[in-house]
Amino acid sequence: MPPSSVSSTDSTKSTTGGVQSLERAFDLLERMADAGGEVGLSELSASSGLPLPTIHRLMRTLVVCGYVRQQANRRYALGPRLIRLGESASRLLGTWARPYLARLVEETGETANMALLDGDEIVYVAQVPSKHSMRMFTEVGRRVLPHSTGVGKALLANTPDHEVRALLARTGMPAATEKTITTADGFLAALEDVRRLGYAIDDNEQEIGVRCLAVSVPNSPTAAAISISGPAGRVTEAATDKIVPVLQQVAGELSEALASQNPA
Repeated sequence: MPPSSVSSTDSTKSTTGGVQSLERAFDLLERMADAGGEVGLSELSASSGLPLPTIHRLMRTLVVCGYVRQQANRRYALGPRLIRLGESASRLLGTWARPYLARLVEETGETANMALLDGDEIVYVAQVPSKHSMRMFTEVGRRVLPHSTGVGKALLANTPDHEVRALLARTGMPAATEKTITTADGFLAALEDVRRLGYAIDDNEQEIGVRCLAVSVPNSPTAAAISISGPAGRVTEAATDKIVPVLQQVAGELSEALASQNPA
């Protein structure tokens, strides 16, 4: 129905059989996130096509619930209560991923990880360790900068160049090892390699003696990547040719599993 005839009651049903006001509220939250977390009502109206009174009513409810806060300049920002939901969802995402990471370990012999892009940082949300006595270990919850990791490259590969440069300007590009990429041009060239090859490599860039192979999880509800990491002596170029197809297959299966948890 056209926006001008929308009922103001919360029981209005959507064309999908759900509650229309809930669908609209979550859509507004996602639009706020896409806009950087802070917007004005007129911007939301322009992007969503909803009339200002409808948006004002929904935003007022979200403010009361703590999911949105109103700034001194009258603009609206995402609220702190969303942090708790996001942290819980990240942990759950890691839980869902563990069986797929276990398959990676079984088929490749190396430690498997899952990581998300959280703001300007990479956060590891799940890991299944290798059975080898010499293995890589990354603590779940650890945060690192994207420029020195395979998962960081995989997650940023399809981000516009200007956004990548802005991120790198905010974080800086400190060298974790002598192999770390420390220039924006060098990192953008590495992202071009990821797009061309279909996978990302961390070749002694985070830790000397360690190689990591990573791919993004297609159509994940939040930007996610999976990886394997191991000693450079085991994760050789010959091993890479065998490991990458397994990584890509598992990422596709994980994507399908996440989609089934989040039906359209």
